[in-house]
Amino acid sequence: MKTIDLGLVSRQVSILCTQANQNLGEDVAGALRRALAREKSPTGRRILEQILENADIARNKQVPLCQDTGYAVFFVELGRDVALRGEGTLQDAIDRGVAEGYTSGFLRKSIVRDPLSRVNTGDNTPAVVHLTQMPGDKLKITFTAKGGGSENMSRQAMLKPADGVEGVKQFVIDAVRRAGANPCPPVIIGVGIGGTFEKSAWLAKKSLLRELGSRHPDKFYADLEEELLELVNRTGVGPQGLGGTTTALDVLIEVYPCHIASLPVALNMQCHSARHQSITL
Repeated sequence: MKTIDLGLVSRQVSILCTQANQNLGEDVAGALRRALAREKSPTGRRILEQILENADIARNKQVPLCQDTGYAVFFVELGRDVALRGEGTLQDAIDRGVAEGYTSGFLRKSIVRDPLSRVNTGDNTPAVVHLTQMPGDKLKITFTAKGGGSENMSRQAMLKPADGVEGVKQFVIDAVRRAGANPCPPVIIGVGIGGTFEKSAWLAKKSLLRELGSRHPDKFYADLEEELLELVNRTGVGPQGLGGTTTALDVLIEVYPCHIASLPVALNMQCHSARHQSITL
């Protein structure tokens, strides 16, 4: 049995929050550079150049990539042979780390305590924590900052099984067209298919943690990712919604078994400031 102190968890979470908000992943930067090379719109190319310049400034000066430093969302894999020691729960430890990271890192606090009274919590807590038990003696913590602009353009639908793959395609394209410029394209699109109402949304968000350009291990879904990416980029929405051939940098799909009477599908939008980092303890 491996023992991990919750104080260590808090310290590492604090670091994740600040570093992820300041450093764009190389997979995203690479996708932006490739998009710039093939973008046909002069306006689109200028926007992509500015996005890449912004990422360089954020990294070099260690300032946030975007003023919306997001809801702190965590995907945690807890090994069955791990014992957590210290004050409170794992949620408490993560919240302490978020409060420290967002305060010391001068990151915008965007969370309201009650969705209708709208009073800011002042430290960007509580975090959303998705916990999965795994074999082994490791604790893996993945942080992602979800900004309001892209998150608000996400969609979920309970399709009929007869709608099939064509229904899924239409759902994705309709969502992209409906979103327009709102999620700050070029976007990354996470698609969750199957499970239940809430599981499909979880799958969609989790898919966004994958490296851009990676493909689903099942060839059927790998081909569907490629096809959807092509269809999305044909919409003409383009960088920042001003037209062009780069509406999305990638489409990533995750699937799960579902009920014979259901076909849940969810789409989670992510803007080009795709901020996530992991630590394994």
